[in-house]
Amino acid sequence: MSASPSPSPSPVTLSAVVTRLRAAGCVFAEDEARLILATAPTPAALRTMVERRAAGLPLEHVLGWAEFRGLRISIDAGVFVPRRRTEFLVERAVALARRGAVVVDLCCGSGALGASLASAVGEVELYAADIDPVAVRCARRNVEAAGGTVYEGDLYAALPAALHGRVDILLANVPYVPTGEVGLLPPEARVHEARVALDGGADGLDVLRRVTAQARGWLAPGGSLLFETSGRQASSAMAIVAGDGLEPRLAESEELDATVIIGTRPVAR
Repeated sequence: MSASPSPSPSPVTLSAVVTRLRAAGCVFAEDEARLILATAPTPAALRTMVERRAAGLPLEHVLGWAEFRGLRISIDAGVFVPRRRTEFLVERAVALARRGAVVVDLCCGSGALGASLASAVGEVELYAADIDPVAVRCARRNVEAAGGTVYEGDLYAALPAALHGRVDILLANVPYVPTGEVGLLPPEARVHEARVALDGGADGLDVLRRVTAQARGWLAPGGSLLFETSGRQASSAMAIVAGDGLEPRLAESEELDATVIIGTRPVAR
């Protein structure tokens, strides 16, 4: 007499997922549950995804993607998740960009900024770079889909020399958390994102200094560097930008709690 087949596991319901996520402390448990249910390809994958989220993995790492300015951006484990406030930086860049512009996404992470700008502007010459090989692999999926190219390396050293003096829009989502405050970040960032994408040095502005020191030489006349910082760092960041020969201006969004500095290379008269 043959053994009876093992019963199949009961299907995981929305209610069950919400209950599990709420018990794990997920504030937006119902919204997250719907996203996980919509993304999971199989019941087994669904159970795994729910448990990974309940264990504290960022939702975007669980899903494998993040929504950014209406795009679905591929996100791999360990890669910096683009924040909603950073949409304001891209919005400011889109306002400055023109079709055919040369755009560089430095410290690109997933490549969300460059891909989003390219989607909004249309035809641009897009390049991106990051020092983290895990981020570079992820960014290639997002940036190459937008017609761009991704390089691995330390800031400008990763870029083709032919771009020198040609860049119209330089996006630099530099890390700006002071080293002493990285430990205060939420576990989703502190534990699951690469430290190189978070730690901005003693005052949070070390990487920015390295970016602005060479920015003028890479920008075309009239081209602009755009980066995000905190409100309390804004005056120091603007002084750094000005000291390296760019004309700084401040843009802020109360709605998104976002602070963006724009540094423009003057046009010779």
